Amino acid sequence: MEILTQVSQAFTDQRPGTSGLRKKVTVFQQPHYLENFIQSVFDAIPDRAGKTLVLGGDGRYFNREAIQVILKMAAANQWGEVILGRGGLLSTPAASHLIRHYGARGGLILSASHNPAGPDQDFGIKFNGENGGPASESLTEEIWRRSQEITSYRIARFPAVEIDREQEISLGNMRLRIIDPVRDYADLMERIFDFSALSALLQGDFQMRFDALHAITGPYALEIFEKRLGAPAGTVQNAVPLPDFGGGHPDPNLVYAKALADLLLGPEAPDFGAASDGDGDRNMILGRGIFVSPSDSLAVLSAHARCIPAYKEGLRGVARSMPTSQAVDVVAKSLGIEHFETPTGWKFFGNLLDAGRITFCGEESFGTGSNHVREKDGLWAVLAWLSILASTRKSVREILREHWQHFGRHYYTRHDYEELPSDAAQAMMAGLQAQLTVLPGQHLAGREIRIADDFSYTDPVDGSQSNHQGVRLLFDDGARLIFRLSGTGTSGATLRIYHELYERDSSRLERDPQRHLRELIDLGRELSRVEHLSGRKAPTVIT
Repeated sequence: MEILTQVSQAFTDQRPGTSGLRKKVTVFQQPHYLENFIQSVFDAIPDRAGKTLVLGGDGRYFNREAIQVILKMAAANQWGEVILGRGGLLSTPAASHLIRHYGARGGLILSASHNPAGPDQDFGIKFNGENGGPASESLTEEIWRRSQEITSYRIARFPAVEIDREQEISLGNMRLRIIDPVRDYADLMERIFDFSALSALLQGDFQMRFDALHAITGPYALEIFEKRLGAPAGTVQNAVPLPDFGGGHPDPNLVYAKALADLLLGPEAPDFGAASDGDGDRNMILGRGIFVSPSDSLAVLSAHARCIPAYKEGLRGVARSMPTSQAVDVVAKSLGIEHFETPTGWKFFGNLLDAGRITFCGEESFGTGSNHVREKDGLWAVLAWLSILASTRKSVREILREHWQHFGRHYYTRHDYEELPSDAAQAMMAGLQAQLTVLPGQHLAGREIRIADDFSYTDPVDGSQSNHQGVRLLFDDGARLIFRLSGTGTSGATLRIYHELYERDSSRLERDPQRHLRELIDLGRELSRVEHLSGRKAPTVIT
């Protein structure tokens, strides 16, 4: 096998974000662009020789071409083994599980998550470490440093590999194992959950729909829901992963999963509905006539964790990202367990999970997970909800009502302004930060601002510090207003404004969140000057 050293030069835009490197497909298709980044990742892992690398992606456009390149570069860079999902497919939580299950040194996940796919859309690559979680900040910085000084990359020459069947082959000194991308993950779910109880639920009068949005979870959902649990054919919809996700936007929210939302909120609704995103780590939960906010979902799952066999002894602790509502904090206090508030980004949960400080964790951006992997996991969340429904024999609406009556309700909504001009978005955040010293003590939106800051976090496990994680306004009655720029897009910037108000009055627990939070919503628009600076009169997405 011939190994070439290809002369190259650095690209200035290869700094990975919290979810790796995301760019338009056409950017990755530039000569040497993909190869430079992969070599930078490999160079940042000096102990890779002879080790195992997990590889796969969500099936989006350019996935298969990238895999052929990565295999050639892995062979040239002394990896001992690559475990590849058949067809190049692996969901993000399945990849995390495989890294842990097979003791791999890490994995490359090819995905841009919930972003659209296609020749003119988005592609992404991220490296997950040996714990199965996203690369640490120190490793991410090392990858970035390497990418800025790279002058060449190493690549082997061999014919394209047939990746659509399970097989083991040798590529020089490297072994390639192509495996069923679903089996190991589905086996893990069967160990966590009571599949006999779930089978009884799904084979009875209970009706559910799962929308895979033509993304990666289709094969996983078919195997678990229809094959192993015996749900009727057609329970899983849009189940075939397509390179362009069928032209849709694989983000499981009320806007981009509108067909499912219309069904569950309409007159002919089934009992339960759920969706997942492009790479399978996010989830949306609905009951007949009701949408479950991700913040409420994390709180409800934590309160009912003992319904699930793997957690029957209770939870060690819980964690949420800072913008996520404080609903799970109230549950944790009731259970007498630790609760943590971290920056946005699943890697911040990793240290807490590895240290055994928490069992459940979640983000308001439709991500929920547990200590079974080191990523959020959409199908795990769906199975957890089904376990509660099977155990309680109550509807989603009844479960939410009882939860609010017992713990109170954290009214919550997130308004996203997507693809803003970057300079306008930066001006909004700069304007907010400039007001932080004068806002405390002011009476706005009918309440007094107690704290105004830019959130900082000290990791309780390793002591590392993360600053500038989002502007927070904390009010004297427990209400919160939070502003963040999201780094998950590939063009422009996304401003997210989060609004939260805690309600204990039992007569005020089933109101429309948008109306109940109107004063905070108006204040957020006013303080950010979003309409003045961008011309946007309304958010792109409301959840």
